[in-house]
Order: sequence, then C-alpha cells, then structure tokens
Amino acid sequence: MLRRHFLSDLSRYAVLCAGAPNLWRLTTRPRLDGNPFTLGVASGDPTPNACVIWTRLAPDPFAPLGGMDGSRPVVDWDVAEDEGFSRIVQRGRYTCAPELGYSVHVDVQGLAPDRWYFYRFTLPAGSSPVGRLRTTPAEGARTPLDFAFISCQHYEQGLFTAFDHLAAEDLDLVAHLGDYIYEYAGADERVRRHHGFEVVSVDDYRARYAQYKLDPALQLAHQRCPWIVTWDDHEVDNNYAGLVGENSSESAEQMRQRRAAAYQAYWEHQPVRLPRAQSWADLDITRTANWGSLARFWVMDTRQYRSDQACGDGNDVVPCGEWNDPSRTMMGAAQERWLVDGLGASRADWQVLAQQVMMAPFDMRAGADTLLSMDQWSGYPVARDRLLGAIAERTRGRTIVLTGDIHASYVNDLHAGFDRPGRPIVAAEFVGTSMSSGGDGYDEYPSWAATRADNPFMKWHNARRGYVRCRVTPEEWRADYRVVPFVTRPGAPVTTATSWRVRRGMPGIEQL
Repeated sequence: MLRRHFLSDLSRYAVLCAGAPNLWRLTTRPRLDGNPFTLGVASGDPTPNACVIWTRLAPDPFAPLGGMDGSRPVVDWDVAEDEGFSRIVQRGRYTCAPELGYSVHVDVQGLAPDRWYFYRFTLPAGSSPVGRLRTTPAEGARTPLDFAFISCQHYEQGLFTAFDHLAAEDLDLVAHLGDYIYEYAGADERVRRHHGFEVVSVDDYRARYAQYKLDPALQLAHQRCPWIVTWDDHEVDNNYAGLVGENSSESAEQMRQRRAAAYQAYWEHQPVRLPRAQSWADLDITRTANWGSLARFWVMDTRQYRSDQACGDGNDVVPCGEWNDPSRTMMGAAQERWLVDGLGASRADWQVLAQQVMMAPFDMRAGADTLLSMDQWSGYPVARDRLLGAIAERTRGRTIVLTGDIHASYVNDLHAGFDRPGRPIVAAEFVGTSMSSGGDGYDEYPSWAATRADNPFMKWHNARRGYVRCRVTPEEWRADYRVVPFVTRPGAPVTTATSWRVRRGMPGIEQL
C-alpha cells in the first residue's frame, strides 16, 4: 500500500466498519463454510470509560482471507454487565473489510470506571465465545492492580500450558512484551500448504497468527481479561533493527515491504486501537496506559527505531567497533524524548516500562573480559545510561522495567548508569521467561554460577517457562515468578519459583 494512500484508505475503512451502507455492498447473511469465530475473542487497551474488543472472521484460518468470500459482512456486538447478557450496556454493528483481513476492532465507549463487563460478537450463523473486559480505575484512584506479563511463545518448541494456569489467576490485566508469533513457518502442514516456509507477505503473517490464535489455552487467556500488547523482533524478522533485517541480502525497501506486511497482520490480530501512521511500515505502537493514579504503563518499541546492532550482532567482547558510539540509539530520538519528558511529568505512584530486551548488562564470560549481547540494551550502552540517568533524576525508587525476549527469568537492580561501579540503584527490572520458546528449559543456565561475581546487580535467575504475576499497591510492588517444569508434553503443574518485593521510594529489590 502506497504511503500517500494509507491515511485516506484507512479512514475510509474506519467509516466502512462503522456501518455506512451507501459506500459499499454489505451483507448481514454472509455465506460461511464453517464457524467464523475460530480465532476467538480478545479485549485490550482499557481506559476508565472504554476498551477495545476484537475478533477476526476466519472459517478456514489458513486460506487466503481466512476462507471468507470477499463480501463485507455486518457483525453485531454486545457488551453487558452479566454473562447471560440480560443487562446490555452497549451494542452495535461492525462491517468487516477484506482489506483488513476481516478483523474486527470495536472501541467500546461510555463504560463505567473500574468495572468488569462481558462481550460477544454475533452473526446469523452463531455467536463468538464470551469474553470479559475490565475498565481501569478513574483518575486519582489508587486501586490495587493484579496483572501478569508474558512473552515469547514459539509454537513449535512447546505447549502453551502456562496460559491455562494464567487464565485461572484472578488478574485485572495481562501485558504481552513481544514475540507473540515467530516468523518461521515451521513444520505445520496447514501453513506450508498455503504459504511455504518463508513468512513475507501479509497473507503469510495472517496464517502464522491464525496458527497461534487457534490454541485453546491462548484463547482462554485472552477471554479472561484485557491485554496490553507490544511487539519484539519475531513479529517481523529475528533481530531486525529499523530497516535492517537478519538476512543481509534484503534491501531496505524489501525490508520495508516485509515490515508493512508484518505490522498490518499484527494490528489485524491484536485488540489495539486505530494506528497512528503514514503507512503500515511506520505503525506507531508507543502509548501509555494508566491504572488510576497507581501506575502508568509506558508501552515501548525498541525495534522499529533502533540503530543497527554493533559489531555484527550476536555476543561480543567489548569494547568493539561502534559499540559505545553516542549517536547510536535504541528508541530513536522522538520516542526517547516522549518517555523522558513523560516520566518527568507523571505523578503516578509507579512508572512501568513495558519493553522488550534486557536493560541490565549481563556479562556472559567470567573473568576480565566482558562479553555482552549486542541486541540488548548492553549493545547500546550510551543510550541505556542516558535513560537510567533520566530515571535517577525524575522517578528514582518508583520505576519498574518489565522485560521479555531472553527465554529466561532474571531479577535485576538497575543503577543510575553502568559506566562505572558504585552508581546508586534507581529502578528494578523483572525479566520474564518465555511461554514456550526454548522448550522445557533449565533451572539455570550453565554459565550462571561462573558469572555471578561479574554481575552483582543480578539477584536471581531461572530458565524454566511461565509468566510473572505482579501485585501492585501504592506502597509495594510484588513479583511472583510462576513456572512450569516442562512444555514438551501436556499436564505441567505451575509453582511459584520465587517472590520479590520493591518498596516505593526505597532502593533495591528484596526477596520474600
């Protein structure tokens, strides 16, 4: 889609989806060869008086356009106070567009703050599963928050068992930090029959999302409460940076086209609002989400705007090449300014950075040499220390960094900078493990014991699968690491491996 047409086309589709019968041939009785709600339902991006509800019509999920026939069906939606829908508070109709993959995004307005609701979608052929949504507390409220954060769900490497356990938790919210899909087509015959192994086009990415969305455990977790989502690299291409892909033979224009396809499919499959962008390739997902005055979430993007990884990517002994060049950026100038200025202005009790890659600089080699990941914040040391310095000045003792990506759990004290020893502790980082990426995993990586002395800011590590459950009050942040012992076969139980606490205004993380 050309950039100059993007905004006008997207606005036209938005009008269409609101239901303007003079613009398009619509139908209230589409011809369907199966259940159109195979991919489930979801809610997300809640506010005190609104929430997005989502589904996508796909009676044949791996076929082009999900098996829909090219018509423009009208879907009814309802939001009610009760699961039986006897007390409906909002209802409407939404016209699905093939140009947007028959996805449905309804921004339900006029809801009451701090309330649970039920929602559903309906066609003459039947209704969707019933989902629950929750609005956030009103501004000024300091209502406690129970939420979990997750990341990295590689379909071929394990079952999504931990989602079953997460769905059983009494949660207000889920934050997903990226790698919702992996861009490799994998071994699934249903995907390969239509799309081969390489995931490049929007239809390819749609099929990959469909493969994941069909998982019952993932669907159940989405039904239980609203989600706040962001992306990492595998929603597009492993370790991509801006318009530089993993495959060096791809030109910037080829990468731009691939990114446009991936970003469009991402939006089509997530409960997020209409994007701010000049084209699909420039989709802006940075945003804030408030839980009353208790917490402000800063939803970040550390992929689209970053400089290319230093020293050829991978893990390297530093210093090397352009590693510490002050011009290199992880977030881009505009996003960094938005975050730093916003942290200075926010009066919320807790500032929460929902982002992708580890901020603490894990030295993977024992002894004098320092071996760091070039893909994490450790590969962008000047940008990292600049951000930590801003946190030290503006929100010291009330900033929590949530991290995914690494397929392992870590608990890290974050200092005002890591350029020299002795800098004060200013924030806490909770790194969550993967849902399934990496298979069953380990209790700890073999190198952990040997390198602990080189990483004194790291308090704990584990490499099993699971999620992190958090309880947030004005005075305290508690993080429980919930892990399963295996994902390569069904039936894994969940246990709490460890629990940690941060007291607002106090430096350092305490084990409970």
